[in-house]
Amino acid sequence: MLIWLGVVLFVIGLLVTAIQPIRRGRLSRGPRNAAKDGTLEPPRPGAGFGLKTNLPGIVLIAAGIILMLAGAFI
Repeated sequence: MLIWLGVVLFVIGLLVTAIQPIRRGRLSRGPRNAAKDGTLEPPRPGAGFGLKTNLPGIVLIAAGIILMLAGAFI
């Protein structure tokens, strides 16, 4: 039972971590920047990929790993 609960927490943590940047909107401005700068990189690095914004997902992933390990050793 602990292993399955750990798997569920792990998957939910991954989803929460992945959904955070998607909800923030576009990560770059699109082709208009490419014509100006000659590059496809956004002007600022990784909007939405900070530790502070992803902390709930990281905590869920860690809790899931701990429960899976606890279930494996019991």
